[in-house]
Amino acid sequence: MKKTVVLGGGLVGRPIALDLAKRREFDVTVADIDENRLMRIGQEGVNTFKLDLKNRKETLKFLTGFDIAVNAVPGFMGFEVLKTCIDAGKDTVDIAFYPENPLELDELAKERGVRVICDMGVAPGMSNLLAGYAASKMEKVNDIKIYVGGLPVVRTLPWEYKAVFSPSDVIEEYTRIARVVENGKIVEKEPLSGVELLHFDTLGTLEAFNSDGLRSLMFTMKAENMVEKTLRYPGYAEKIKLLSQNGFFDKEKIYVNGVLVSPLDLTSKLLFDKWKLNENEADITVMRIIVEGVNGKKKVKYEFNLDDRYDPVSGIHSMARTTGYAASMAVRLIASGMYGGKGITMPEKLGKNPDIVNFMLSGLSEKGIEYKINITEY
Repeated sequence: MKKTVVLGGGLVGRPIALDLAKRREFDVTVADIDENRLMRIGQEGVNTFKLDLKNRKETLKFLTGFDIAVNAVPGFMGFEVLKTCIDAGKDTVDIAFYPENPLELDELAKERGVRVICDMGVAPGMSNLLAGYAASKMEKVNDIKIYVGGLPVVRTLPWEYKAVFSPSDVIEEYTRIARVVENGKIVEKEPLSGVELLHFDTLGTLEAFNSDGLRSLMFTMKAENMVEKTLRYPGYAEKIKLLSQNGFFDKEKIYVNGVLVSPLDLTSKLLFDKWKLNENEADITVMRIIVEGVNGKKKVKYEFNLDDRYDPVSGIHSMARTTGYAASMAVRLIASGMYGGKGITMPEKLGKNPDIVNFMLSGLSEKGIEYKINITEY
């Protein structure tokens, strides 16, 4: 039985640990500094250990007792924790969404002889894997379009939005320049730009806007055009633009009645309760991936659709399920021996192997997460 540690017991780390421990496939421990999180996870039958994961020395020492690590810490500390896992010589599945490029650690991972699968959530993650799978079936890839979003079932004005992540992390997505690929070149776009409307059979009309979610795809995939857009209920982008354009997301502190205040910190605080997805509050994860290209004389189009809902039985939110279970399936992939590449591997590379794709999709399907695939030739 592989000894596996989940670093971070938050809204995504907890479902990963519970899933891996469910059938006693793995001996699972969760490490976190938050005693309340650890107490809850411990009551659910998973081993726990209190640890400040920002303490590199203590984390290195702790990791010696494990075979596989899952990096599920917040983005601001994700890169350093991943580096620590690699230095400790541990095979790792990484879902920490950080601004640094994980491929910078490729040589280190190869030196340590470890297997690391990065960005292995829903998006990035399954979006990359399926895009890579479709692209591998084409002689030339013309377009890759990824549309993804997490939404509340109950739409409450004015925001009609709830998140499993902190407001500051969400706002970061709205302020970071969005990089897309146009005519084979990386182009920068304003965040929240390029709004378009899409129809979904179960949800009706949603809006999509540019976000900086392509990540490794920009460098590992050859396609004429690539874009990743965030999905929300219609009208959302204009509301966020109004806040952004009027300084509510500024990081530089200003004086308010003699007190230095960061507009971003204040906005995040005010939005926390409005945007917080509470326990037992139903959410939806929706994703559409479209890959178009050419095979011989035929044009071909692959379309993948995901419509996942909150699970009232387990009480686990959809965004946590779709993100966390992709990671737990990647842990099983490493443990199975099917994947043997040393160094840093991004999900799109895994997508080139149909056996791995089937392994991931079948495992997710068993958990009720279904990716519907439609292939068109014309």
